[in-house]
Amino acid sequence: MSRIANAPIKLPKGVEASMNDGAISVKGSKGDLDLAIHHLVDVAQEGEELKVSAKEESRQAGALAGTFRALINNMVVGVSEGFQKKLELQGVGYRAKASGKSVNLTVGYSHPIDYQLPAGVTAETPSQTEIVVSGIDKQLVGQVAADLRGFRPPEPYKGKGIRYSDERVFRKEAKKK
Repeated sequence: MSRIANAPIKLPKGVEASMNDGAISVKGSKGDLDLAIHHLVDVAQEGEELKVSAKEESRQAGALAGTFRALINNMVVGVSEGFQKKLELQGVGYRAKASGKSVNLTVGYSHPIDYQLPAGVTAETPSQTEIVVSGIDKQLVGQVAADLRGFRPPEPYKGKGIRYSDERVFRKEAKKK
């Protein structure tokens, strides 16, 4: 049995959860999210807590119970607080500009890159070399940050590229004569 699934999910003030035929819906101050529940997992609401359990005693059911507990907890945190990822641009002439639903990147190519943000995700640029991606869906925020980083991942020789703010890039020594 998954030990993660044993921990109940506490619903903070202002967050409501409702279950209806195989799906859970979580509503909060920042928005609402829905998730289809697997047939091997059972979710029960007891007051201000959600409890996730496996419907049968199999290895797959236990693993899915832990996974869905984590997914539902991420939904609760997302609609109450939200998620954000910070990216940094390192390199001469590298800059970013967020405007509306797009991010414009100049990262050393012959053309600027114009990335369209999906619905539910916003980006802001506090400075030309910083990007802050935020939203209520943890998976979507992480995917957008990974897409932006993928345009110019950090390289190990000079350290140029787009990196997460907490990422450490291991530097290599240049070729010797």
